[in-house]
Amino acid sequence: MSKLGNLGARLHRGEISYDFVGHRKLWYGISILITITAIVGLAVRGLNMGIDFQGGAVFTTEKTSVSVSQAQDYAEEASGHDAVVQKLGNGTLRIQIAGMDTTQSDEIKNKLAADFKVDPEKIAADLVGPSWGDQIANKAWQGLAIFMVLVVIYLAIAFEWRMAIAALIALIHDITITVGIYALVGFEVTPGTVIGLLTILGYSLYDTVVVFDSLKEQTKDITKQTRWTYSDVANRSINGTLVRSINTTVVALLPVAGLLFIGGGFLGAGTLNDISLSLFVGLAAGAYSSIFIATPLVADLKELEPEMKSLRKRVLAKRAQATTEEGQAQARGEDPHGDEPEDAHAVVGPRTQPASRNRGRGRPSGKRR
Repeated sequence: MSKLGNLGARLHRGEISYDFVGHRKLWYGISILITITAIVGLAVRGLNMGIDFQGGAVFTTEKTSVSVSQAQDYAEEASGHDAVVQKLGNGTLRIQIAGMDTTQSDEIKNKLAADFKVDPEKIAADLVGPSWGDQIANKAWQGLAIFMVLVVIYLAIAFEWRMAIAALIALIHDITITVGIYALVGFEVTPGTVIGLLTILGYSLYDTVVVFDSLKEQTKDITKQTRWTYSDVANRSINGTLVRSINTTVVALLPVAGLLFIGGGFLGAGTLNDISLSLFVGLAAGAYSSIFIATPLVADLKELEPEMKSLRKRVLAKRAQATTEEGQAQARGEDPHGDEPEDAHAVVGPRTQPASRNRGRGRPSGKRR
């Protein structure tokens, strides 16, 4: 842990760094590939919509020794439709069959009671209308649209419109990947899935705003110097907040992974799969997009401005001149870095100046003699 903390401190001070922005075309290509895969999966396989969205009947048995696979065979034979069977924590079974009306529900209930060898009154039956699922879906779309609009307005005011656009693209990227993986995996989409999708938007935006805040602070007076381009400072902002982003993402992913792999996998609590998968994929995609998509995209948009184009030309010209002088100095056998200032790796933006050493030591007044 101490090594990780030391790495974070060195990244923050700019002593070491990785050129995330310089390799942005690679990240864009990876994201486009993943997004296309998700869209194709969504188009080919579609989403496995739960009974809350399709409508149908839900049967709940008392504690029974009948296995899940056997209960599924009973339900499909009785209804003639595909059935989803989940074993609940108290040993009861939850059987979902889509497209059932009241008359069919009563017939299936009696058949299940005969197969399970129990009294029909021991099996609870609930009907779910598809209109309720439509209401949930409509509310979710409305909430998503309102959230996106508010995010764009806030970021445009707090930072600038380019950052708002980059954050919006990152959010769409995260949602598309999450929904696409849901289609590929085939997990059932329930109201819990919708809640999970809306929840990941906040996590995704958090990491992005942290980097944007650092970038805004470091680029206040960027045009007054000729050492760094906007992309250089954007890269420093990513490196400076990298360990923090990784730490917050890992801490958030651990309990969600416990729900998904332990609760849903080993313990068989299938009701946890809907929300845990959306959270797990969304959190990972949000951390990725904040580092590899949002900030490099802001750098691309900013460097379309005339001022940033001019700054980039001046910086590159100065670097070319420095390279030429360095080559000439090496040819003469001189040390090309002999007169390099100590703050050669200083970041753009305000910084606190250190106090003079030993100033006023041993003198109450603190004045020099």
